[in-house]
Amino acid sequence: MIRYRHYCLLLIGTLLLGSCQSVEQLSIDYMLPAEVSFPTILKRVAVVNNMPDIPDNKLIVNGKKKKKGENEVARLTNYYNGDGTITTEALAEALADENYFEEVVICDSALRSKDINPRESTLSQEEVQELVRDLDVDFLIALENVQMRSCRKISYAPDWGVFFGTVDVKVYPTVKIYLPNRKGPMLTVNSNDSIFWEEAERTEALVRSRLISEEEMVKQASGFAGTVPVKHLLPYWKTGHRYLFSGGSVNMRDAAVYAREENWSEAIELWKQTYNAQKGKQKMYAAYNTALGYEMQDSISTALEWALKAQALAREKSKTDKKKNGEIQEGTLSYYILTSMYVDELEKRKEGMTRLNIQMDRFEDDF
Repeated sequence: MIRYRHYCLLLIGTLLLGSCQSVEQLSIDYMLPAEVSFPTILKRVAVVNNMPDIPDNKLIVNGKKKKKGENEVARLTNYYNGDGTITTEALAEALADENYFEEVVICDSALRSKDINPRESTLSQEEVQELVRDLDVDFLIALENVQMRSCRKISYAPDWGVFFGTVDVKVYPTVKIYLPNRKGPMLTVNSNDSIFWEEAERTEALVRSRLISEEEMVKQASGFAGTVPVKHLLPYWKTGHRYLFSGGSVNMRDAAVYAREENWSEAIELWKQTYNAQKGKQKMYAAYNTALGYEMQDSISTALEWALKAQALAREKSKTDKKKNGEIQEGTLSYYILTSMYVDELEKRKEGMTRLNIQMDRFEDDF
């Protein structure tokens, strides 16, 4: 079994579990900018393999065994170099799938495979110009290195009566961007991510036999490594989680109906009415929802203004509770954390809007 790990923090907390306020979770897909902005004149790119030949793939072996009686039976940590050809092909395919450039060309043969004497891995300007000319492209993205850290672990789960085996691999691909008119690389991108396999069986021997082999692990992890740098190179989509407060008054319930129909303008109007008429938590709920409504319409600056209002109301509520009871109530603290997290998300989106617009300018708003 294979799993890709992506970590995110979802805070529901006491406000969703112990409150009479109705709360719904929504998903929103939005685009974030890449770390680098490519000029619109760069339309054709070649992905090249600039990794050296690796005579012995395994670099370090560090095995550890636990004492008898402990649930963990064995742990083995290895370090590897990835397969440059596989990673280069995966990187080129991932870039082509995004349809960001007009053409993506691949040169997956190792450029340094015929080297007799060791040399610096960075391509010279002459090499870049020759490759750009031969491949008929505007610039190069070169795979320079792929390193991996593998942790293979087997443990016993006494409650279930099974042995549980995992292989967790962290990949570290490095790519460089080369322009023919520059002496050195325009940018170096170091990235990392994890890929994960697991098996559960009644005996340790069966788990060992079914866990992914070392050779297959390197192949699959090398392919996965090629996809990792893409979100650093190109604008990418992210799925975020938002919360909608839908109870407490007729206006809030009616607005939630509009929200489910994606009629955000009508929903916002009702939330603003509630904000102006109510106090305390209801006012905060309305401010938070209004921020959500504007975000759904891509009015990020206005959404941030309303999120800050919701955060201020949550902060004030926590101070009031502390004065009354001598301590901040857990639910109130959760509201403040929730609104603060939302403010952070919107600030990041607002900060990246200018770069995103520049990066997507080549599509002339057709995206």
